[in-house]
Amino acid sequence: MTLGSLFDGIGGFLLAARHAGVTPIWASEIEPFPCSVTARHFPDVQQLGDITQINPDEIEPVDIICAGSPCQDLSIAGKRKGLNGERSGLFRTAAHLVRRMWERTAGEYPRFFVWENVPGAFSSNKGADFRAVLEEIGQTEIPIPSNGKWANAGLAELQECQIAWRVLDAQYWGVPQRRRRICLVADFAASGRCAGEILFESKSVQGDIAASTGTGEEAARGAEDCARIAVYDMTHADEVMRPVRGDIAPTLNARMGTGGNQVPVVLTEGKVRRLTPTECERLQGLEDGYTEGGSDTARYKALGNGMAQLCADYVIRRIVEVSNETNS
Repeated sequence: MTLGSLFDGIGGFLLAARHAGVTPIWASEIEPFPCSVTARHFPDVQQLGDITQINPDEIEPVDIICAGSPCQDLSIAGKRKGLNGERSGLFRTAAHLVRRMWERTAGEYPRFFVWENVPGAFSSNKGADFRAVLEEIGQTEIPIPSNGKWANAGLAELQECQIAWRVLDAQYWGVPQRRRRICLVADFAASGRCAGEILFESKSVQGDIAASTGTGEEAARGAEDCARIAVYDMTHADEVMRPVRGDIAPTLNARMGTGGNQVPVVLTEGKVRRLTPTECERLQGLEDGYTEGGSDTARYKALGNGMAQLCADYVIRRIVEVSNETNS
């Protein structure tokens, strides 16, 4: 199987592909530092640059297209302009690229589309934005639930595709960070669609419902100091340090390193200090030094914009596993 990544950041989906035995082919990212990180780790992957400048008729067809489209206009921490916002509206550009590839390959590619975003997408514009996401992918009208709220997990069986979504929280996947993200999988196969089977296993994986087995032991690596010392969140208007529960770090965000107490701090040996970029890499499930080569500010921003690697690994691995089972 092959994979392409839109809004690639520092290559989280490319890394997940490598871990799952999938071949990453191309990536699109506009920020220079994340591009340099991806180029260092994936020198054979074609860098397509700005998504708005990509000719959809020229990119190489792939089995899986992933898109962690900008979330600033959907996040509850932002101004909530929704899909009409300049940044989050780029999702429609991604959806057009997916649809055009599907049309010019007579429905053969891509088989799967993976979308990752903040849970604020559910409530943005009173639920209309998530409906728009589903409608753009499925090319049909979809009603908002009667209670006006989208569930944290769901399935839509449509004429063009099957779409499943689920909120994954990184703290239950092996790293001590609260990081809830929507993961959506669309399967465009003519028959034997399996998006629901990919995201909803019948056994063992509890994900966002409860902590999975082994989490405590694995989480200790997420930030070696954090597992044994007090962790504090300083991202509050009153600029007071608030101890976090269970030594689970608050969500890393793209504003880290820009001032305003955006980086979580720890108390160790009577001293308060910021988490280092290396510790933030661990909180994202990445190897030490993954983002080396830039300033601390650039590394903090790139990591805050990224995804929890173990969650990305899970989704791509499940696509491979279920596809192999279906084809065997």
